[in-house]
Amino acid sequence: GCDVPAGFGSAEALFGRALAEDRSLRAKMVIATKAGIRPGIPYNSSAEYLADALDASLTRMAIDQVDLYQIHRRDFMTHPQEVAEALTRMVDAGKVRSIGVSNYSVHEFAALQAFLGQPIVSTQPEFSPLQTAPLFDGTLDQAMANDVAVMAWSPLGGGRLAQGDHPAATLLAEHGARYGVDAATATLAWIMAHPARIIPIVGSQTPARIAASADAYKVEWTRSEWYAVLQAGMGVSLP
Repeated sequence: GCDVPAGFGSAEALFGRALAEDRSLRAKMVIATKAGIRPGIPYNSSAEYLADALDASLTRMAIDQVDLYQIHRRDFMTHPQEVAEALTRMVDAGKVRSIGVSNYSVHEFAALQAFLGQPIVSTQPEFSPLQTAPLFDGTLDQAMANDVAVMAWSPLGGGRLAQGDHPAATLLAEHGARYGVDAATATLAWIMAHPARIIPIVGSQTPARIAASADAYKVEWTRSEWYAVLQAGMGVSLP
């Protein structure tokens, strides 16, 4: 997604319309959004841009505050101090409650945190049995050390684990069948089994698929089962 009406903007507008129909829903949810990606640039985290993007998001959703505001990707052309100061002004103005990052390395996370007066509460890496870098690059370790929430995007590997012939997909389907769930749900359970308490981002827009995701809590993993999926996803054996 990107910060334009054709990206997250259209989703925000639709969400705002739904929320307007039942304002009682606001107290029952955590509203999060992002900023920082512009097609053709591709990244912009300047203070001016972030402020304008936040105001546009609030307007589209017809709300006064977002619970979690995330920097979508690191903008190499903006000093982290400028980003931090912009985010701090948003918090001080009451427009943002908490701050998060997406696709940040551990060093980028630390650089931004160094200039912030409040903790970064979330990080959003790509993570699945097919994309395991966060296990090895320090992302999950940093999150656990600092009590940072981890939200995994593309948890189904772009759909390859939900319906595919990848060895990891086969293992997930077999394991899920033991608990009466499909491979997609088993994959979510595999991700959630990690001690970082990872929250998979469910991208489906199908109500039945979203409802089925809740069955991930039924699935249990032994260490050997979990590591078997990891190694199948990596395509190599662990040392």
